[in-house]
Amino acid sequence: MNLSYWEYKTWLSNIDFTIVGSGIVGLNCAYYLSKKHPKAKILILEKGTLPQGASTKNAGFACFGSISEIVSDLKIHSQEEVLELVRSRWEGIQLLRATLGDSKMDFQQHGGHELFLKENTKLFNDCSEALSNINKLLKPVYGEDAYFLHRNTFKFNNIVNQYISSQFEAQINTGTMMNSLLSLVRHSGVNILNSIGVTSFDDSHGSVKVYTNQFEFQTKKLIIATNGFANELLDQEVKPARAQVLITKPIKNLEIKGTFHLDEGFYYFRNIENRILLGGGRNLDFKTEETSEFGQTELIQNRLDSMLREIILPDTDFEIERRWSGIMGIGNTKKPIVKQLSDNLICGVRLGGMGIAIGSLVGKNLADLT
Repeated sequence: MNLSYWEYKTWLSNIDFTIVGSGIVGLNCAYYLSKKHPKAKILILEKGTLPQGASTKNAGFACFGSISEIVSDLKIHSQEEVLELVRSRWEGIQLLRATLGDSKMDFQQHGGHELFLKENTKLFNDCSEALSNINKLLKPVYGEDAYFLHRNTFKFNNIVNQYISSQFEAQINTGTMMNSLLSLVRHSGVNILNSIGVTSFDDSHGSVKVYTNQFEFQTKKLIIATNGFANELLDQEVKPARAQVLITKPIKNLEIKGTFHLDEGFYYFRNIENRILLGGGRNLDFKTEETSEFGQTELIQNRLDSMLREIILPDTDFEIERRWSGIMGIGNTKKPIVKQLSDNLICGVRLGGMGIAIGSLVGKNLADLT
């Protein structure tokens, strides 16, 4: 791109902070930077036409960890670590609600439920036996018991006839949330440039030289908030993980309401008004789904279709309206990477599929590092 004097002077000169990625982390970081440094010139670069990755492509779960996830985490983490993981998710959601307001993301607290396949009654029994101890562990976060047994009121098929539920789980409209965040950040004086991919950067001098697919420029500080795409720019312990999702056309008299987890959280579904959104299946082919390429596979899509027919909507006619995928950032631990890499370089990545829950908090923590 051959920039004019006006273009360079207006958008790319004297930049104090440049944020790579306009997802939930990048936008929250920019918002809190603008409050902390009101005179700073802040720029966000986004490689997609819309925010790309997971922030606009997720299922819209405001969740804190299903019971089987907590049981699994306790096998490899200490009780204190698990408590802090859940606390960060809870506080992140409350921060997001305080920042935007519930109406601007259509926040609806219908509760969440974990379902257990009939062939996996052992997992159900293990989780049921752990209920009391886990509720006791997490009471400092919620103030009361988090999980309880719930009968199969929605008449799902081929599952144990009880759920393990949480009254605290909620759902949001991801598109409304992100549009509201974008408006808030722009109103704070932050510039956002879309379709600009950062290819590399040079952090060897007093400032950072940023190279993109369109131009190059200098910035005093560079903040990487690209989550699942982080390994394209950084040498950190984070890898991409694709999540495939579908949504049905409207279903007449749909009674299902809430957020639902199935098969140790590898599948998840919810209502969106009178539709069902369903995603997951990464466990069918971990190697193929460890990718930053968007797309669907026949293996996973067929499994999602069969779950709708055989478990979720066994006696209901439905049609699929749309299929898509998002890219998460995961690693060997569920703790996000939020750290200063040099005097002028900071990163906030590896949200582990909990972007809605912890994205606001990670963004604020990034701003606090400046």
